[in-house]
Amino acid sequence: MRIAIFTDTYPPFVNGVSTSTFNLANALVAHGHEVLVVAPRSTDGKLEQIGNVLYVPGIYLKKLYGYRFTNIFSNKPLKIIKNFKPDVIHNQTDFTIGAFARRAAKKLKVPIVYTYHTSYEDYTYYAVRGLMERFAKRVVRVYSKELANRMTEFITPSEKTKEYMRSVGSDTYINVIPTGIDFSIFKSDKVDQEKAKKFKEEHGIKETTKVFLLLGRVAKEKSMDVSVRGFAQYHKKHPEVDKKMLVVGDGPYREDLELLCEELGISHLVDFIGFVPATDVPFYYHLADIYTSASITETQGLTFMEAMAAGKIVLARFDSNLTGTIINGKTGFFFTDDASFVAQVEKIFSLTKEQKQTIIDEAYRTADVYSIDKFYNNVVRVYKRAIRKYW
Repeated sequence: MRIAIFTDTYPPFVNGVSTSTFNLANALVAHGHEVLVVAPRSTDGKLEQIGNVLYVPGIYLKKLYGYRFTNIFSNKPLKIIKNFKPDVIHNQTDFTIGAFARRAAKKLKVPIVYTYHTSYEDYTYYAVRGLMERFAKRVVRVYSKELANRMTEFITPSEKTKEYMRSVGSDTYINVIPTGIDFSIFKSDKVDQEKAKKFKEEHGIKETTKVFLLLGRVAKEKSMDVSVRGFAQYHKKHPEVDKKMLVVGDGPYREDLELLCEELGISHLVDFIGFVPATDVPFYYHLADIYTSASITETQGLTFMEAMAAGKIVLARFDSNLTGTIINGKTGFFFTDDASFVAQVEKIFSLTKEQKQTIIDEAYRTADVYSIDKFYNNVVRVYKRAIRKYW
């Protein structure tokens, strides 16, 4: 098959959509399919094809989550896509790139598959800055419902997202397909030990240091402040413990988070690493003792699965989306507030080596449902069904 995949983010940019799209494109190519990824370049608005990625012009909107506004009526990229002759278009995003995907599907008379990665209600803040936000959320619900009805096939990465679509009134058929993870890149033997040694020396990480990891886009809806406050409370209760928190990633909330660390008196314990390329992400998981996240806006929680694949203990704020994946005390740990964050950290650090390994092994087995092969097979079945509808 020939598949054109449309996305608004792609590596080296790091987020769930970027990772999912990258993994899917690689899996398709590995199985002999031809893939063209259509995405705006993060650095400029130049039209250029590099390998199987077509970078389309886009205007950078700093105040709107760093989004790139793409010209959906541009004929030059459409001509390149037409010459590619896709059998199916897979849209991973919305707004201008999504509109461009729908326009291409209509012009080329090919089926369009849509993966609803993002719960846009959680992001209305960036568009309206708190003004008429309730109205904006209602608009998003209506839009999401109508969007699903316009697709040949519709995919959500989790039951949580499927339930959301049902709650907004969509009765379209929904394929639930968790994003696949290439487990091989998270194996410990892939870690550059010299690089790790140098990094630890530069950041004052000793053998006795307990390392907490926050990883992802540093944005308000990711609730990194919740984990930071929990870490501060743990430090207050256990000042004798040698500890460090690494914040890997960048975004509009970074300055606020740095100020919070100063207010809490833990700036000397928290290192902001900033943006790192997607290929470096596994390296940071292996530096950590605990991977923690308080985000409850995830449609799937891909970073939790990556941490599990890397053999790390996961400490997550409770979210129904993670039920079944994280089993408290068996495959990871849940917290709900500062007090439970501290209690769970104490419990994790009291585990024997054998108990810790049992949790890591069980988590790895649980994460197997997110294998790249299962992901590939499930998506291809959807493509074939979409194409049959156009026969």
